[in-house]
Amino acid sequence: MHLLVGLGNPGDQYRNNRHNIGFMAIDAIAKRHNFPAFRQKFSGLVSEGTIDGERVLLLKPQTFMNRSGDSVAAATSFYKLGPEAVTVLYDEIDLVPGKVRIKIGGGAGGHNGIRSIDPQIGPAYRRVRLGVGHPGHKDGVMPHVLGDFSKADQEWLVPLLEAVGDNAGMLVNGDDSGFMNKLALAVSGDGAERPQRPDTADPKRPKAQSHIRAARPSKTTVKPPEHGALADMLRKILKKDES
Repeated sequence: MHLLVGLGNPGDQYRNNRHNIGFMAIDAIAKRHNFPAFRQKFSGLVSEGTIDGERVLLLKPQTFMNRSGDSVAAATSFYKLGPEAVTVLYDEIDLVPGKVRIKIGGGAGGHNGIRSIDPQIGPAYRRVRLGVGHPGHKDGVMPHVLGDFSKADQEWLVPLLEAVGDNAGMLVNGDDSGFMNKLALAVSGDGAERPQRPDTADPKRPKAQSHIRAARPSKTTVKPPEHGALADMLRKILKKDES
């Protein structure tokens, strides 16, 4: 079994916060892979299903962020899972919005949810850091992460979450590079079908020739000579044709 954990805070007032992008990612995975409805367990909301044939448990701790480890530890203890079977998705202010990085182990980086999990299951689990941007000053960090995503944020947030759901199998199978690449392409829009540019040319204006046709020299008309032997010969030929 693989445990996919999304971090966030419970309650409608936090639902659209940047701090809750982990919850959003787990919901996107559940929707894309037709997981059953979440139920209460392990001080969190859980749903069990399969992704690419692998058994997966989705978990959204309901303990508030700074006690996320209580919920994660309860789940790993029940299923006897080591940290190598755990992936945690959460917000990262030190990454630009929409950028994603994955690592195994490391420090908490000031994130209260990670700080709560590390001492309970050990640090050697996979961390999927979802960039939400930095407000520019440390005093603005808390209002930033506890603030809702803006309308402009939807331009990268929606494709990012869809890509998380579509490519969750790569996480389960350990293809971290492939997963990050898929998400980067989704956010950048590369490979998407682009609308054709409308034809705004003046219909009365003649169409420009192609570069091949334009490069071809035009046919010139040679004026026959009026005097001399050649002129006399041409006149005899023309006179003969007319007779």
